[in-house]
Amino acid sequence: MDTRQHRLDVNGITLSLHSAGPHQGLPVWLLHGFPECWYSWRHQVAPLVAAGYQVWLPEMRGYGASSAPQAVEAYDLLTLCADIQAAMDVLGHHQVCVAGHDWGAPVAWHLALLEPQRVRAVAALSVPFAGRPRQPAIDSLRQHFKDRFNYMLYFQTPGVAEAELDADIARTLRLFMQGGDNGDLILNDKPASATLFEGVNSPDQLPSWCSLEDFQVYVQTFAGRGFGPALNWYRNFERTWQRTQCLTDADVQQPALFLIGDLDPVGVLEAHTLARMPRRVPHLEQHVLARCGHWLQSEQPDMVNRHLIKFLKTHFPVVE
Repeated sequence: MDTRQHRLDVNGITLSLHSAGPHQGLPVWLLHGFPECWYSWRHQVAPLVAAGYQVWLPEMRGYGASSAPQAVEAYDLLTLCADIQAAMDVLGHHQVCVAGHDWGAPVAWHLALLEPQRVRAVAALSVPFAGRPRQPAIDSLRQHFKDRFNYMLYFQTPGVAEAELDADIARTLRLFMQGGDNGDLILNDKPASATLFEGVNSPDQLPSWCSLEDFQVYVQTFAGRGFGPALNWYRNFERTWQRTQCLTDADVQQPALFLIGDLDPVGVLEAHTLARMPRRVPHLEQHVLARCGHWLQSEQPDMVNRHLIKFLKTHFPVVE
């Protein structure tokens, strides 16, 4: 995959980005999630470039070669959005499409809310949007799970989850990738006192969609830094909720594409949000990918590319 790396000083950090495609091409931003990296979009780059688009793949705040501030509050959702907005300003991107997977999806959804003139179309993979919740999501999780384990609750206390995840970065990544989805990790019914990997079998091999060479890029993303900065994204539900009060009644009015795998455990966790999403995203196109887990871009790259490029050609077309 032929990309160019850039480092931009924006929003008080250094943001590392990779790009590909013609300079005159319409910009498509691809935002990765947890625990992944810009390289998780590797299968989408060449098809998008061939379709005439310029592709931008940031290493999000806390990942890879981008800055990783120590303060937990440096990772709320509007700050993550501001990194991308500032980078777009520097690059002169006035009309864009933004796509996000996993944690990148909420960033993409909120960029669409914050930038209705600049973000002409939005695509999200795995994580739906149904408006600002009535209370911080973390409060709802505490009420719902109480004495049962929930991975987001487990991530809340700084130092606890990273001690487990950082002990063996390669093993941690294999566990998240296991079987094409991470259902064993996030849907495992066990006591609240359990750890994330407790009761989960450790895989010896990588999934078929991730070669050893590809895997080393993921490992390098967290090498020396660990998972702490990435986990800080989960520790800002309340701060994000407070800062987004102005978006309480905001709907995503742009054309929107949503993709999710039929085996993705997020579909179980977010069933209520999925049901409500069409009311808050009125111009929505959505598809369920068969025999697909959480890592859509890697598990079903051809299907993702087919849906994404068709959507772009309809709502964000390249003018010949």
